[in-house]
Amino acid sequence: MSVEPTAWRRPGPTGEQRRNDVFVGVAVAAVAQLNLVLTTSAGYFVLGAPPSRLEQVLWTLAVTLPLAVRRRWPAAVAIVISAAFIVAQVRHSPEQQVSNGALYVSIYTLGAWGRDRRWARWVRIAIIVAMFAWLAIAIGISASDVPEGAFSNAAGPVEPLLATIANGVLLNALFFGFAYLFGETAWISARRRHQLEVQAQELRRLAAEVSEQAVIGERVRIARELHDVVAHHVSVMGVQASATRRVMDRDPAKARTALAAVEQSARTAVDELRRMLNLLRATGDVEERPSGSGVDRLDALVANARDAGLTATLGVYGEPVPLPESLSQAAYRIVQEAVTNTLKHANASVIDVRVRYHAAELEVDVTDDGHGAPPGAHAGVGLGLIGMRERVAAHEGTLEARSRSGGGYRVRARFPLAQTEAVPA
Repeated sequence: MSVEPTAWRRPGPTGEQRRNDVFVGVAVAAVAQLNLVLTTSAGYFVLGAPPSRLEQVLWTLAVTLPLAVRRRWPAAVAIVISAAFIVAQVRHSPEQQVSNGALYVSIYTLGAWGRDRRWARWVRIAIIVAMFAWLAIAIGISASDVPEGAFSNAAGPVEPLLATIANGVLLNALFFGFAYLFGETAWISARRRHQLEVQAQELRRLAAEVSEQAVIGERVRIARELHDVVAHHVSVMGVQASATRRVMDRDPAKARTALAAVEQSARTAVDELRRMLNLLRATGDVEERPSGSGVDRLDALVANARDAGLTATLGVYGEPVPLPESLSQAAYRIVQEAVTNTLKHANASVIDVRVRYHAAELEVDVTDDGHGAPPGAHAGVGLGLIGMRERVAAHEGTLEARSRSGGGYRVRARFPLAQTEAVPA
């Protein structure tokens, strides 16, 4: 989103900037007073006989001390300093070097911090015109008082008085021009920083929307997989219930076995249905992924990675136990995503997949020797990581996805098994 120059006003200075201005204003005023003492001590009175010492001090303070609030009220400070500068010269105040610097700084500050650009522009132009008008008046007054022999050492091709006037005009034009242009450049730079901040906020908002859409889409896909699992168990329950009805009178033992299977399938289906309802929080048409992939198919996944040129290994540790289909699918999808990221982004040569059956949890661990996290996944916001986290969260597990200290990348997911039971075939 672009910002038009006339539509944006630079915010006022921060508290720290105001405090810095106070320190700078006081420091410049102190240096000006020191320069005043040195100038009067050297008898350097180029403007004429100076006023009283008190008046000299007051005029020096009037020109320099307003810099203490230069960014808070830039237009007022520029006007006050300019007026005080001219009056101080009219009164023959001998301190000129620091006062000239304060005048240029006030013009620069008005250009850099003036919030009303039209007003800031015209005030600066008016000050510069007034300064050159005063310079013309001062030259006209002093030209008639030039003593004889003032240019006795002149040796250049230009007439001495004309050279003096041209030198003064040229130097003032350079200093005032630089003060004006540098102030304008500072304001444009601030406006561009503001535009970049606005664009960065917009990009962050769009990134958040993309992540949110990715989460919703992933949840819908997971919910559809869970739906397939629930439908499978309900179908099994129907078949077992039908078999129970047929053998109930002839073979009660078989009927009890079938009823136990129905009971277990019902429990599993209810548990899967609860997960599905927790995840299904949005609607929309998304690409459907095929179900039917579980930890029993990890060997084929590893074989595919091996065919792609990796040194791929699969290790199963612990005593395998029957897993709910949705949990088995979630573990498979996490390994699949990790292997896919390794193939696409990691530039790895070795990948190691391990499945560990602990007493109360299932752990899948995928490591490689690549160069670390895939692009876009460093802060846990990659779309693949979003899917992994959603799948792990659906089963109340934990996920670790990070670069390894010795090089490479690791994805490790843990799923609790304390309340899961095997479903009879």
